[in-house]
Amino acid sequence: MNLEIWHIWIIISILLFIIEIFAPTFVAISLAIGCLASGVVAGFGFDIKIQLVAFSVGTLTSFFGVRPFMIKYFHKNSDKVKTNTDALVGKTGRVINTIDNSLDQGRVIIEGENWRAEAENTEIINEGEQIEVIKVNSTVLIVKQIIKN
Repeated sequence: MNLEIWHIWIIISILLFIIEIFAPTFVAISLAIGCLASGVVAGFGFDIKIQLVAFSVGTLTSFFGVRPFMIKYFHKNSDKVKTNTDALVGKTGRVINTIDNSLDQGRVIIEGENWRAEAENTEIINEGEQIEVIKVNSTVLIVKQIIKN
């Protein structure tokens, strides 16, 4: 089997495209495009210096041109997904230990989990009342009472 240099560039490019499937950061794909450009240049018989220039230009162009576009349109919802404690904001629950900020006490149950809670203002929220999480401060939930009509 007789591999030419352009074959090697194309094989590396294909491997980088495969890596991009498993780690979608759009970095490997930028390198793959650079390798593809070098493979084309090598296929036309240019020497290694021109191949490296093609690799650099192809990589930089795709990294600074294609990557921002891809991230903008393919990862546009990724920063909107709330995780961990941030996902608790807006959830409702029930007070299981009266919330009184002045006594530094209060616990709530939200989705089956027991959390330390403080009232949004200085109000006292009695046991059994329904609450809504306003924000999360470390491991303490800041809540407000849900007024029933």
